[in-house]
Amino acid sequence: MKRRSTSNSWREGRAAEGDAGADLIGGLHAVRSALEGGRVEALWIEKGRRDRRIQALIQEAEALGIVPRFLDKASLEARLPGIRHQGVIARVRPVREQGEAQLEALIRETDEPFLLVLDGVQDPHNLGACLRTACAAGVHGVILPKRRSAALTPAAIKVASGGAECVPLFRITNLARTLRFLKDAGIAVVGTAGEAHTCLFRASLTGPLALVMGGEEKGLRRLTREHCDLLVRIPMEGGVESLNISVAAGIVLFEALRQRGACG
Repeated sequence: MKRRSTSNSWREGRAAEGDAGADLIGGLHAVRSALEGGRVEALWIEKGRRDRRIQALIQEAEALGIVPRFLDKASLEARLPGIRHQGVIARVRPVREQGEAQLEALIRETDEPFLLVLDGVQDPHNLGACLRTACAAGVHGVILPKRRSAALTPAAIKVASGGAECVPLFRITNLARTLRFLKDAGIAVVGTAGEAHTCLFRASLTGPLALVMGGEEKGLRRLTREHCDLLVRIPMEGGVESLNISVAAGIVLFEALRQRGACG
């Protein structure tokens, strides 16, 4: 599909995006990814842990000039309650969430943008799972509205297992306007809906592409549907009527990846 030049009028009057996220994260994958991204400011390790993965993490931190502190399990739990931290917690600089201006730059600089749009995903665990899947599928960016969307909480970052550092996250003010901008830039906007006539596996998902997934309860909003070039459905057998958003995102993203020549 030929991409057309765009102006920046779609984002006029929008404030610059600031940092968003959490100060503390837990879990081996999340902390390792934050170390690799240069975001770790302090590191706490559970006393008595001597396994190979913890030792490798300690060595990586010390190579960066970060000296771990050792705490008992109860103290770690008190620092980050409700998170399965696997014996490691870090204080980090927040993941920088981006906005319309940065999204426009990404589109301009990427030959065949491959994007995931989340319309109304409100569960941080689902957001984290979608980020992890998007990273694995080679997505260039994840887009979601500022309103009625999950925050990038410690739980989301842990579930993402490095996906929060791997894939840029764009929070935008007006999703309908952003979808119009994507279409004007020559990007096909394909939404998912259970009642759609077109089967996912019969749709063309090559070239510049934005895949749009709806929220946990109501799916795609009406205005979002109206701004899609095509709606597709995931074929399902049996008595199950719907899938978890992160599972559905995985199916759709990896079908697109397959069509885009991932297997050579």
